[in-house]
Amino acid sequence: MQIGKNGLTEGILQVLKNSFKTHDIVKISVLKSGREKEKVEEMAEEIVDELGKKYTAKIIGFTIIVRKWRKEQAQK
Repeated sequence: MQIGKNGLTEGILQVLKNSFKTHDIVKISVLKSGREKEKVEEMAEEIVDELGKKYTAKIIGFTIIVRKWRKEQAQK
């Protein structure tokens, strides 16, 4: 999955929710137009807030890795 110049939209969040019906881990690449570390961190926080407490996000470079857990996770 990729996030481009439009950033995090409602459509992307909906596709992300649907992909977790069959997958436990989803990798999201941030394309060059949105490549600022602060923006990537904000996007990761927004994704986890939108999905709920069963999800965590990890940032490696300009890739956001979102994982679904069976139980709710303690927020950092």
